[in-house]
Amino acid sequence: MSVGRSLVARAPLSLVVALAITIALVGLVALAGCGGSSGAAGSSAAPAPTHSSSATAKITFVELGSDSCIPCKEMRPVMDGIQQAFGDQIEIVFYDIWEDDAPAREYGVQMIPTQVFLDDKGVELHRHTGFYPQEEIEALLIELGLSKVATP
Repeated sequence: MSVGRSLVARAPLSLVVALAITIALVGLVALAGCGGSSGAAGSSAAPAPTHSSSATAKITFVELGSDSCIPCKEMRPVMDGIQQAFGDQIEIVFYDIWEDDAPAREYGVQMIPTQVFLDDKGVELHRHTGFYPQEEIEALLIELGLSKVATP
């Protein structure tokens, strides 16, 4: 073996393949773990949240994320602002899918944060992936028939 051969050339093929797979998986987890782009509205049969719904809520805003994801953390004040602006017309549900991945499987989440908006029967009205600015959510909710009760 010549002295000039690289470390990769001297490593067993199985080690090189394992290293490549590990690097690819780490990169995939980093990309899928946070952020993303806007998703289109749809009317899929996503399940309703697993807790009791407020009697007056017209829309349920399901936030699927993690307490450890930076864009997810940035959604916290947005969720608070939406709750304040729309009051009892909206119910906001947060699932930390890194703690419990069942909601992620139920809603078909591929990246976080993901926001899902459901009507009072649990039918999906709109879906978005990534950070969702409060102004855009407010415009969506007004388009869906809600009225602002307060200005945050």
